[in-house]
Amino acid sequence: METTRQNKIARLIQKELSEMFLAQTKSMPGVLVSVSVVRISPDMSYARAYLSVFPSEKADEIVKNINANVKAIRFELGGRVRHQLRIIPELKFFIDDSLDYAEKIDQLLK
Repeated sequence: METTRQNKIARLIQKELSEMFLAQTKSMPGVLVSVSVVRISPDMSYARAYLSVFPSEKADEIVKNINANVKAIRFELGGRVRHQLRIIPELKFFIDDSLDYAEKIDQLLK
């Protein structure tokens, strides 16, 4: 069960990461990266961000590149939320495949 503080920080990080990825993917035509959910550990030191990538064929490659550049992303995030948060959590990115899973279920039901 997440606390109210965890939820607020997760929403803040999700909003800022979404804006960062939107700005970065403008130079890559045909690619869309969105942050579907962010989960914060109870001590606020770790954040798990789940990314939805379109097209899904490039998802592994894009998430691998994002995880390789996590220090730069955390630094930029720190600059954006420096007045709201004292400590910027360590970031880890994962693929959110819930839409693909739902589509697969729909195909099986048809």
